[in-house]
Amino acid sequence: MLLKKFFFNPYSFLIFLWFQISPFTQSLGQTTPLALPSDEPRVDLSSPYHSIRTHLDFLDTENYYPDSSARAFFYPGVSPDRAREAAIKFKQVLDGRGLLIDPERIPRNHDFTDTITGNRIFTPISQYPDIYLIRKQGTWTYSQHSIKAIDKLHNEVFPFGIDRFLEKLPHSGTRQFIGLFFWQYLGILLIILLSFLLHKLFTYIFSRLLFRGASHMGYDRLVRPYLLPVAKPLSLFMVFVFIGIVFPILQLPVEISKYFIFAFKAILPFFATFVVFRLVDVFALYLEKLAGKSDSNLENNVVPLIRKVLRVFVIIIGVLVILQSIGVNITALLAGISIGGLALALAAQDTLKNLFGSLMIFIDKPFSVGHWITSGDIDGTVEEVGFRSTRVRTFRNSLTYVPNGKLADSTIDNHGLRKYRRLKMHIALTYDTPPDLIEVFVEGLRKIVDRHPNTRKDFYIIEFNEMGDFALKILFYIFFAVPTWPEELKARHEVLIEIVRLAEKLGVRFAFPTQTLHMENFPEKRSQTPQYDMDMNEFRKVMEDYFKESQP
Repeated sequence: MLLKKFFFNPYSFLIFLWFQISPFTQSLGQTTPLALPSDEPRVDLSSPYHSIRTHLDFLDTENYYPDSSARAFFYPGVSPDRAREAAIKFKQVLDGRGLLIDPERIPRNHDFTDTITGNRIFTPISQYPDIYLIRKQGTWTYSQHSIKAIDKLHNEVFPFGIDRFLEKLPHSGTRQFIGLFFWQYLGILLIILLSFLLHKLFTYIFSRLLFRGASHMGYDRLVRPYLLPVAKPLSLFMVFVFIGIVFPILQLPVEISKYFIFAFKAILPFFATFVVFRLVDVFALYLEKLAGKSDSNLENNVVPLIRKVLRVFVIIIGVLVILQSIGVNITALLAGISIGGLALALAAQDTLKNLFGSLMIFIDKPFSVGHWITSGDIDGTVEEVGFRSTRVRTFRNSLTYVPNGKLADSTIDNHGLRKYRRLKMHIALTYDTPPDLIEVFVEGLRKIVDRHPNTRKDFYIIEFNEMGDFALKILFYIFFAVPTWPEELKARHEVLIEIVRLAEKLGVRFAFPTQTLHMENFPEKRSQTPQYDMDMNEFRKVMEDYFKESQP
């Protein structure tokens, strides 16, 4: 078990491998060790430039004098060992992070004064203002505060105690090949090998975890199209995190290291953005499952819009994080974008109006997919609510694209939300219809409504309510409990045909706009006026016989 943990622990494995190859690498690349002179080389701390050169030059492999380099850290109260440790750590941080101090911007003036603070201090790296040189007793040295900041920075660059490897590296007397030492080539090869193995291992682990987790929660259909593609970029993200941690151990030259560090800063947020981008699809499927529980089809259209918005949001945030990681001033960039966004908003105000119209439609839900709506000249069935416009299928079967901004500002008559569908009309009878027949006919109309399966029984109005210019009018005001227009037409047909049949059975005549000249008692000519010789009871019996005959 101990051996298994040892070989599957990258850190332990690297230590073991280094101790095995370290004697070999030193014997191949090392010449006769340089004999350090007893006298310390000349140290110049007269200006910020000379102090920085003293620190860096005396830690060069071909000119390795750490005690001389430490003189740049001999601040009052700092021991020689502490100064030596700080000098070495700061050099390791510069090489590990690829931080290059530009010699052209280092002042050589002995009496240099910082224009911002008014003090005689100089900050060699603008990213780390806590590390600075200060003039003390006529010499320029790193401050005691800087030494503490170097310790903190060193722990960030070399986490998990990996700086122990640096203690085993040869500091002087080794040969270089194309700018690198043999042990650096070997370290690069080892990192590539371990990265490949870790990528395979992480991909397998993440795939299994995602598969089991999705299966346990009942999302099996998410695994192959959505979750498994997340495993590889997530694995690559972890691999590059590993490379970013161990890369500073190589101590590559600053000129080379800075390009690798630049690439790492862009790659890590890129893969993180890619993973989150993939997870947006998983979140959208979860929303679709929630929307499936609702009766509103509009929510099924909201989910694709949310997916698009989240994708755009993730890409924008990812790009900003990448730019910030590589040193771009995001504040200035956002300020410029804000000014440009204002100009763009003025130029694209109609598009923004439609965008906000879409949001209002999704929030207020004045209609849903499948509803029949009327708004001005628009009359049809809603097929899709998009990001900018709504598609309406007219009754001519044409497809109309309506800007959402226009719909949000207009009055919408949503026929699709009707619980009942109304039928209102006047049944016109001729003036010669007897009152008793009108009473019986009205009773028959009510009975037609009561017997029909799709009419509203708790509320309808059927009354003789108007004596028009040419007809006696009966108000026929009823409702159908049907969900769609075709079903409404079918119910209308059934009710109207029953009305016509009842009128025919009772002998009721329907009036229409006419002018009739009545000539009573014209010789040899019978009058057109029908003769009604029955009373109300007889009329009612005829009606009841009709409904008995039409009883299904």
